[in-house]
Amino acid sequence: MKILPYQPDQSGLAYSVGTTLDRFIKLKQSDFPFASGELSQLLRDIALAAKIVNRETTRAGLSNIGGAFGQVNVQGEDQQKLDVIANIRFMRALSKGGEVCAIVSEEEDAVIDLQNTSGKYVVAIDPLDGSSNIDVNISIGTIFSIYRRKTPTGSPIQKEDIMQAGTEQVAAGYVLYGSSTMLVYTTGCGVNGFTYEQSLGEFFLSHPNIQAPTNGKIYSVNEGTQREWEDGILAYIDQCKDRRYSARYIGSLVADFHRNLLKGGIYLYPATKKNPTGKLRLLYEANALALIAEQAGAMATDGIQRILEIQPTTLHQRTPLLIGSSEMVKEAESMISTLIKAPLL
Repeated sequence: MKILPYQPDQSGLAYSVGTTLDRFIKLKQSDFPFASGELSQLLRDIALAAKIVNRETTRAGLSNIGGAFGQVNVQGEDQQKLDVIANIRFMRALSKGGEVCAIVSEEEDAVIDLQNTSGKYVVAIDPLDGSSNIDVNISIGTIFSIYRRKTPTGSPIQKEDIMQAGTEQVAAGYVLYGSSTMLVYTTGCGVNGFTYEQSLGEFFLSHPNIQAPTNGKIYSVNEGTQREWEDGILAYIDQCKDRRYSARYIGSLVADFHRNLLKGGIYLYPATKKNPTGKLRLLYEANALALIAEQAGAMATDGIQRILEIQPTTLHQRTPLLIGSSEMVKEAESMISTLIKAPLL
C-alpha cells in the first residue's frame, strides 16, 4: 500500500476559497478567557440568523415585505415589515441555541426572558438598523452586544444581568447588508470581518485584523439638524468644511460606521434640542460599535465621556455619539469641552 503525505495543490484550478467563520471561531476559541464552547455557538447562531435576514432583504422588492408594518415600536418609530421579520429571526435563533438567558431588543418594550436559567449570556440587539432605507435599496444592518450574566446560572435573571456598562461586553458585532453582506465582530482580541459567499452559504474571512486609520477626511452627520447643535459641534463641523473634508452621510448607522472604520473618518450623532440626551441607544447600538472601534484603534465618546464607561440606568437609554478615527474624535471632543454651554432646552 502506497502512502503519500498530503501537499496542497498549487495549480490555478485549486485557488483558495478562504477561512470560514465557523473554522475561524474554532481556531480562536482559546482566546476566550472562559472558553467552553457556548460563546462560539452563540456567534454561530447570530451568523445563521443573519443569513436568513440577508435572504429576506435581498428579495424584499419581490415579496411585498418592504414598507411600513403599521405599528410603532417602543422608540416611537414606525416599524417596517423587515424590522418585525428580523426581530423574529434573531429571537428564534437565540432562543433555540440555548446559550442565552435574556434578550434586549430595540423592537421590544421589556427584557425578553427566555426562561433558560442555564444560559450564561445576555444579548442586546438592534435587529435591523436603518430599515426605513430598505425601500430605496440602501445598505442596512444588524448590531449586537453580548454580555456574560452576573448572577449564577440556575437563578432568574436580575437587573444587574442587563444593566451592564459597555466595558463588560464579551463580544460585539454588526452585520452589513449592502452590495455584499458582511459580518464584523470582536471578542476583545481585535476585529475581523467576514463576507457572505451566497452560492456556498458561508461567511469567509475577508478583512482580518481590521485597523482603523488614526485620522481621516470624512465626516458623517445629519446636517439637517444643524440649528439644534451645541456650539462645539458647530465649530468642529465648520472646521471640517474649512479643511475641505468630504461629507458622507448614508443615514444608516452601520453603513456610515463601517465606511469610516475602513477609510478613516468620524460619525457624529450629537444631542439636539429635540433629543437633548441623544438619539442612539446605548445598550444595543453605541456600546457594540464603541467596543469594535476601540478594538480597531478608533475611539467612541458622547462628547465628554468614553461610551464604554457609561453606566446604563434604563433599558432603552439614549446617548450622543462621536465615533471614528482617534485623532478626529479627540479633536471634536476637545472643541466640545472648550465651547460647552448650558444644556440644550
